[in-house]
Amino acid sequence: MNRTAVVYQSKYGSTEKYAKWIAETLSCNLFDRETVTVDELRSYDTIIYGGGLYAGGVSGIDFITKNFQCFSGKNIVLFTCGLADTTNPINTDHIKMSLRKHFTNEMEKQIKVFHLRGGIDYSKLSFMHKSMMSMLHKTLTKKNPDLLSDEDREMLETYGKKVDFTDRLSIAPLISYVQAL
Repeated sequence: MNRTAVVYQSKYGSTEKYAKWIAETLSCNLFDRETVTVDELRSYDTIIYGGGLYAGGVSGIDFITKNFQCFSGKNIVLFTCGLADTTNPINTDHIKMSLRKHFTNEMEKQIKVFHLRGGIDYSKLSFMHKSMMSMLHKTLTKKNPDLLSDEDREMLETYGKKVDFTDRLSIAPLISYVQAL
């Protein structure tokens, strides 16, 4: 029987929400990246890792990259969670390019990646993340309105608010992939 573990690192909660949904749907164990050890994961056949997207990087991705050899022979699944619309190929291409900075060719071949859309609650953002979003907002407000993408317009409309794009149905491709292993 394929033993599966879901490991996540979440700063604002969207990644954790997806990790819980995935673990519940697959009836498998769930671990917070901050408390789990590689030794605890040795008995699992499949490791699903979820991390939030921040400035193009996946939070805690080093858990997979630094321990890749320890996970040799295991199925490794990564899900990213960010504010960008994951149905837009431009966004997913950016995420893939960012991952290439961290992955070796072997990792790219072995790790199956899924992208999920999260949310944002400006009242809970750290000072640094608030500052980054403020700079983005200022940049977009100065841009010619005719040159704004739908996503830019969405960002301007929701700036400073709480927005939740998480969708339990969006985990279906990941679930199907893992169940077929």
